[in-house]
Parts: sequence; structure tokens; C-alpha cells
Amino acid sequence: MYINMLQAEGRVMGRRFFLTLVIGISAGFSFAYILLTSTGFSRDTAWHNYRKSARDFKKHPIAAVGEHSPDEPAHRDEDRSVADELYKKVRVLCWVMTQPKNHESKARHVKATWGKRCNKIIFMSTEKDPSLPSIKLPVKEGRKFLWGKTKAAFRYVYKHHRREADWFFKADDDTYVVVENLRHMLAGYDTEDPLYFGYRFKRFSPQGYMSGGAGYILSRAALDRFVNKGLPNTTLCRGDDNGIEDAEMGKCLENIGVPAMDSRDELKRGRFFPLTPDVHLLRSQIKKFDCCSDHAVSFHYIEPQVMYELDYLIYHLRPYGIEHGSDTSTLPKTLAGSIATLPRRRLNNASAVI
Repeated sequence: MYINMLQAEGRVMGRRFFLTLVIGISAGFSFAYILLTSTGFSRDTAWHNYRKSARDFKKHPIAAVGEHSPDEPAHRDEDRSVADELYKKVRVLCWVMTQPKNHESKARHVKATWGKRCNKIIFMSTEKDPSLPSIKLPVKEGRKFLWGKTKAAFRYVYKHHRREADWFFKADDDTYVVVENLRHMLAGYDTEDPLYFGYRFKRFSPQGYMSGGAGYILSRAALDRFVNKGLPNTTLCRGDDNGIEDAEMGKCLENIGVPAMDSRDELKRGRFFPLTPDVHLLRSQIKKFDCCSDHAVSFHYIEPQVMYELDYLIYHLRPYGIEHGSDTSTLPKTLAGSIATLPRRRLNNASAVI
């Protein structure tokens, strides 16, 4: 009897101990959670604070990812012959749409990353900034004036630089571009034909229009026709400064006989993309997005720090033991033949950026 009473009391005490332990652990976790979240040290809060601080480039300046050097073993056998030859044969002028408040926070990071691979790069704004430098256009600032800004920018390029390039590429200050892949796509086309490439939205006109954020490119003949035939005639191209920039460009170019070309690769995969890589890669089941060419050209909504990340991943990171060659079979025979006879050029032999 006494033994049974002790066993019963022991079970009660055991249950009380277990209950006390559970309550203590729960209270401890609750207190810790309240303490961490109230002091800003939760994982989500810490990550948010890091991303926020990473965007403050005055407090956290970012040095550009440098070009390849002989000190980098992964690049000692790199052959840039094809890219260097295309740099000379397919000259691309890039002009970047920006605004005064974005000169430091966005535009200068374009210049430090992909912009330096254009044959020439120009920043179009409504204020002159010698540090970029930027061109002051005679247009009001604001999203509703982007069509006027685009017209003024192309007029400036035509007047001052049309003989310095074969192709004229428009991008935003949050667009990232793999310029070598752009040249590869264009190498098979004649710049004296009026042509227009980009990511096509099939709206507003029969042939649609190219996304302004993904960037679009005009041949020299298309630039000539746009400036000299389209802009002077307000029945062909919208005369005021208002309107959706890329849609108005699409309607204007169609009216003056500049076709919207198919920018996809030989496997029908897209090259220009109006959103970030993760959206197109992870949501490629959405039919309206054709993803993704191994020779992709552009992505949009790229934050400045991500531009440096992409520069590293594309131009520096190398999986050991895998060599990447350049297939010249997709180039015109004359160009492919001239490249085949070139000596191998390694490391820092890329042409200077203007």
C-alpha cells in the first residue's frame, strides 16, 4: 500500500516536472524571440537591414570588379579573339536613359560594369553631369515625358555620333547588358538595312513594340529613317513629349517601315528580358516569357549591387576543368573566316572602351 502511494506520488511529480519544463522552454523561446525582434536582430530584419545598407553607396562604396589580369589563374588560357574582333566589326553605341537623382545611385554603376564594354556610352539626362558625363536634354523631367526624352536623345546621337557606330542601343539605368552577346546577335545583319531588335510585346500595333526596360537597338539605317522621316511627320510619329516611350517608338518605327525583328536564338529562346533573371528562370512556364538563351543579352530591374554580382558571375567565375570556346558557325562566312586566321589573344588584349 505504501509503495503504491509512493509510485502514484512519483507519477504526479513527474508530470508536474514535465509540465514545468515545457512551460519554461516555451517561455524562454518566447522571451528570446521578443528580445531579438524588439532589438532588430531577427534573421529577416538583419537581412533587410543588410540589403538596405548595401544600397547606400555613400556609406558603403562599391569598387568595380576589375578586368582579368595575369594574376588570375582561371583566365590564363582565355582567348578573346572573337570578342575583340566583333568589338571592331560590330560597333555598338549605348545610350542610357537616366535622371539627375540617379546619376550617383544608378548611372555610375552602369558605367563601371557593362557600360565599359560598349564602343561608346552616353548618359542622357535633364542635367549636365561632368562626372559621368551626362548630356542635358531640352525636355522636362518625369515619367510622362519619356517619349520626348527618347526623341531628343536619338536626335542628339544622330547629330553627333551616327558615324561612330553601326548600331544604336537604348537602355535604362537599371538594365544589365552582356554586350558581347549583343554583337554576336547583330553580326549577321547589315546595318544599312532598317532593323529593330529587342523583347517584343505584341500590343498597340500589328508588329508590336520592344520593351524599353530590356533595351532595344536600331541599325544605322533605322536611326536615319527615324530621325529624318519619322520625327518630322507627326502623322507617322507622335509629335508631343507625352506617351509611353517604348510603345510610341514601336508605332513610329512600324509607320516608317522599320520591322520589329525576331531577337530569339537558333533554338527560339529569348535574348532580351524585361524582368530580372530569377523571374524568367523560375517562372519560365509562363508562356509569354521565352527563357532563356545561353547568349542572353539583357535583363531589367537590376539593382546596382546586382550589376557587380552579374559582372563577377559572367566575367570572372569559372568552373575548373571546363573550357568554353566560341562557335563561329553562326557568324557570317566572311567574318568567321577573318576570325579563324587571327592569332590567339589572351587576358588584357580587349580593345579600349571609349
